[in-house]
Amino acid sequence: MPYIEVTNACKKYVQNGMETTVLDNVSLTIEKGEFICLLGPSGCGKSTLLNALAGFETVNSGSVKINENEVKEPSEKNITIFQNYGLLPWRNVLKNVELGLESKKIPKEERRRIAEEYIELVGLKGFEKRHPRQLSGGQQQRVAIARGLAVNPDIIFMDEPFGALDAITRMKLQDDILKISREEKKTIIFVTHDIEEAVFLADRIVIMMANPGRIKSIVKVPLGNYRNRTSRNFLYVRDKIFELFNLKTEEYIEYVI
Repeated sequence: MPYIEVTNACKKYVQNGMETTVLDNVSLTIEKGEFICLLGPSGCGKSTLLNALAGFETVNSGSVKINENEVKEPSEKNITIFQNYGLLPWRNVLKNVELGLESKKIPKEERRRIAEEYIELVGLKGFEKRHPRQLSGGQQQRVAIARGLAVNPDIIFMDEPFGALDAITRMKLQDDILKISREEKKTIIFVTHDIEEAVFLADRIVIMMANPGRIKSIVKVPLGNYRNRTSRNFLYVRDKIFELFNLKTEEYIEYVI
């Protein structure tokens, strides 16, 4: 059985008497340890699908299961990292990273040891006593990642976490999260509208289209663990995804690069 299984999932909203279908008959399976990117334009339902997987929303029909259990609410076994960092401004870096460990009643000394380990992992050793206002946007996102990893989650959900960052910082964080995902062997579901970001990060790319939101194609990225943005193979895959992304069709496409 797949680790994560979405079967014929539909999500509709009703506002001012108008019904909008955000997800239409979406089916997807994900294996443990995969890095999956949900790629698509605004309004294609990728964030809604992520929220359904994370338990923040329920589907109107169909099913969403993790480890064969129906997802009905957020699980403490999984964490979600958003674009806005979500740091507590009155806490320094160390105390922000310790936050989830506190809720799990981890003893103080062990809590500090774990937090320091992940602060070093994300490249912020020496910044433990700084507060969010003293950090750049990229550094704040690193704190959010460290806080998430510190509780040893089964799954990491990421909703365009690097979208507000400048290009150089964004690329550095892409390098970091790819390295972390390989070393920590975490299952990661990552929402993006950036084709190059998806090719750099994903084991598989789930291409979505809008009106209503559904899966257009699922593409396995044949680049291995090491990704070079300037290599011929990387550029070839990027261009093929771009072609597929812009292909005019309403049907699901089985596609192998």
